[in-house]
Amino acid sequence: MNPEPCCDVILKRGRAKPVLRRHPWIFSGAIQRIEGAPVDGDIIDVRDAGRNWLARGYINQQSQITVRLLTWEEDQSVNQAFWDHRLGQAITGRRALGLGVPQKPAAATTAYRVAHAESDYLPGLIVDRYDAWLVVQFLTLGVDRRRDLIVETLVRHFAPEGIRGIYERSDVDVREKEGLAQRAGPLWGEQPPETVEIQENGKRFLVDLQTGHKTGFYLDQRENRASVSPYCQEAEVLDAFAFTGGFAVNAAAGGAAHVTLVDSSAASLQLARRNIALNSPGLAGRIRDPALVGRDRRFSYVEGDVFEVLRRFRADGRRFDVVILDPPKFAHTRRQVEAASRAYKDINLLALQILRSGGLLLTFSCSGRVSSDLFQKIVFGAVADTDRSAQIIKRLSQGADHPVALTFPEGAYLKGLTCRVW
Repeated sequence: MNPEPCCDVILKRGRAKPVLRRHPWIFSGAIQRIEGAPVDGDIIDVRDAGRNWLARGYINQQSQITVRLLTWEEDQSVNQAFWDHRLGQAITGRRALGLGVPQKPAAATTAYRVAHAESDYLPGLIVDRYDAWLVVQFLTLGVDRRRDLIVETLVRHFAPEGIRGIYERSDVDVREKEGLAQRAGPLWGEQPPETVEIQENGKRFLVDLQTGHKTGFYLDQRENRASVSPYCQEAEVLDAFAFTGGFAVNAAAGGAAHVTLVDSSAASLQLARRNIALNSPGLAGRIRDPALVGRDRRFSYVEGDVFEVLRRFRADGRRFDVVILDPPKFAHTRRQVEAASRAYKDINLLALQILRSGGLLLTFSCSGRVSSDLFQKIVFGAVADTDRSAQIIKRLSQGADHPVALTFPEGAYLKGLTCRVW
């Protein structure tokens, strides 16, 4: 594959400013013309209306985001050395956070994001590490065409550390916008087992890399999961949208009297039971015995639609000291923001109605289309409708291994609030 630019993309007059400010996306409406006949995925040069060179990236004329930019240095080729440097830079950044440091044989955290797409200046590429496995997502045509090169680069960086396999989880809807089919399967080395054990802040979790949500675990919530523990001493805790029990395990570690996990997925709740057993003295090491999994009476598990379950709790007079809301993305597009706002308000309203006075609400949105300001207004609206008072005691966001490039504010997708409610 020729790494040199094959064609020029000429922008309309007045549309160069975002490129000069190093925003990585160029939408189709900003393009005046394309000089040459590029094949989608090719490297192209971007020039302003006066044909002054601006940047270099890859093109996909099937996508509304027609060009994704890779470099603003005219003498930098997008070749093997480029990918090696960019991935090496991302890896170095994580090691500076104490993640993936080889000389730490008993690291408290063995799962983290290695490469975070546009915010690591690698548009369309996600790489997550789960102990001895890497999970990769190729979200755009430009990186999909360079899949083999990227895998070779990852092997070169991680094989000396004992990585056993690289698994692809490009089974996401966003690929359809790029004209790509969904795909999953092993790319290098061994196929991961049914579950892989990781450590997160000293806690143990089993992760389904092959079919679990996203790449298997919500790595972006690692720091927020740890933050819940100090609030849970002797508390009755509700973990809504519990998935595989990440918040529940940390609530128990903080001394919770009881934790109720609610999720619509029976498979997720079953894995949550195993994760709780894995972190429970006396049960760890025996979690393969079905009679023991879920025996701990400090936990209860409710399968069902979270909105309906919380309505039932409200009707039954159930009350909690801590309520955690970590719902899936409600807004995938700009058109869905209004409906998503209503859903966020509804679920927060329900949470407030079953929260004791003086209790804590930890509430999140991972919808990038819903801004932090809008989300705070939504939560305020729910508080106002319940005629209660609330204080924000902590603002929450994605972990440091999910950085946000200052030139790409869209990368700040996860936002959360810890509120004391009276």
